[in-house]
Amino acid sequence: MPRSINFTKITIALLSIFNLYNIGSLKAEEILRIGAIPDQNPEHLNRLYKVLSSELSEQLNVQVRYKPVTNYAAAVTAFRTGNLDLVWFGALTGLQARLQSNGSKVIAQRDIDEKFHSIFIANKKSSIQKINNINDLKTLKGKRFTFGSESSTSGRLMPQYFLNKAGVQLKDFKGASPGFSGSHDSTLMLVQSGSYEAGALSEEVWKRNLDRGRVDPSKVFVIWKTPSYHNYHWLAQGNLDKKFRKDFTKELKNVFLRFNEKSIKQKQILELFSAKKFIISKNENYNKIEKVGRKIGKIK
Repeated sequence: MPRSINFTKITIALLSIFNLYNIGSLKAEEILRIGAIPDQNPEHLNRLYKVLSSELSEQLNVQVRYKPVTNYAAAVTAFRTGNLDLVWFGALTGLQARLQSNGSKVIAQRDIDEKFHSIFIANKKSSIQKINNINDLKTLKGKRFTFGSESSTSGRLMPQYFLNKAGVQLKDFKGASPGFSGSHDSTLMLVQSGSYEAGALSEEVWKRNLDRGRVDPSKVFVIWKTPSYHNYHWLAQGNLDKKFRKDFTKELKNVFLRFNEKSIKQKQILELFSAKKFIISKNENYNKIEKVGRKIGKIK
């Protein structure tokens, strides 16, 4: 009899361990892991994605975890390997990730991303003047010039595209190459300090820094604004309906589309995104960006 009791206890213990393991695995599968390219200072990104994670978790009834990455390439890699389910990408990095991830979908973008602009800025101590048309970009030849990240759409890809159209190649800058600051905020600070005579960055980031008093108009000014193009967007993995539940991707998209300023938390999210609302977007919106990316060698 004692042997039977012991056998029963052992069986119950093994079943408990098995159940705990399965519960733990299930919980891990239920986590929606979100990320973003580190295009701005970490303080801003941490504030934004903390409140966004909370709102998405509440709206979707799933656990949401923000996983910061070190650079643009790391965001693309994390999406490609499946370590991130949903990522806020710029147009170029979104394409790089999507082309390596079968079934992934662009689900939404901000209202400002439909007609996005880069701006070129210059230090006031430089001899650089305001530029009236694209051909005048050739006046930047021989200047100390910096882009943002090497994989930034608004801080590198599109500015380089317009420079090339004006006949300016990367080797034409002082030192036979441009700088790469790593982020839009860094580009602004480097040009404002005089470390570089000119640079290119997101118009949105310029405006935010201007509003917050971080731009010194006596030191730095806008010399040119590019034509518009599609930019940032949310890219979702193609397996989310299987991982969570039927129509989960559609639910996720609709949560973003419903964001409005009547909700205190959603208003805060929109303000941190520099947007009034999110709108529908799709993969095809980035065909032009893909052509530019392939032309300058950022997409193989």
